[in-house]
Amino acid sequence: MSRLQPVKNVTKEKTLAQAVDTAREALLEITTADSIGEHRGVVLDAERVLTHAFACELPGYVGWFWAVTLARASRSRKVTINELSLKPGPDALMAPDWVPWADRLEPKDVSGTEALPYRADDSRLVEGFEDTTEDADQLEEFEMGLGRARVLSIEGRKEAYNRWYNSDRGPNTASTRAAKANCSTCAFMMLMAGSARSLFGVCANEWSPDDGKVVSLDHGCGAHSETDAPREKRLWVQTEPVVNETDIEIVESAH
Repeated sequence: MSRLQPVKNVTKEKTLAQAVDTAREALLEITTADSIGEHRGVVLDAERVLTHAFACELPGYVGWFWAVTLARASRSRKVTINELSLKPGPDALMAPDWVPWADRLEPKDVSGTEALPYRADDSRLVEGFEDTTEDADQLEEFEMGLGRARVLSIEGRKEAYNRWYNSDRGPNTASTRAAKANCSTCAFMMLMAGSARSLFGVCANEWSPDDGKVVSLDHGCGAHSETDAPREKRLWVQTEPVVNETDIEIVESAH
């Protein structure tokens, strides 16, 4: 809905501009007299077409205008009412532009039990038989048509790699900065297949906060297989007990 910007003075179309009373009376067909405020100006829409704006006094419609569009025929002084409407002004409060459900939905809004609509034109996917990269399925292991119908496209892999690398399981985390070594040298790192192998793996350490998740090779945490927690320092040096073997008292046991 376009916003209405009325002006006070119009040098053209004086016949239409002076028809304020006619416009106000026309509004009584769609609203009550107490909801129509003072005349705020006009908008010249086109040749021999002009809109009168009246302040709207309805609760909740601050900054809105009652709009009455008038017109006249060429070389005629007869005013014709074309349209009656309620339009927002420059300062009116309006709802944000409508965003389709598919565009405003985010991955965090979907649970594992909800089904998503099929997208035939998903740019992240290609037909399985079209993939010729190192990530392609081994087609010789099964007949054509029995494998996955679609696989990740190059664009889809790039999106995933960027998302993973820039997540809290990439290199730019507090745990990585505090770690003694990266995941690339950890025994619990399970490497991935295809092009992802050179960048990512899956953590298999149940003591790691990243267990079962994709991590970058330059990620790190305190559960690295080759690290050790620092030992606590003792408050004193414990000496070995001293036994005086030259002074032994033999005690008979009672039966």
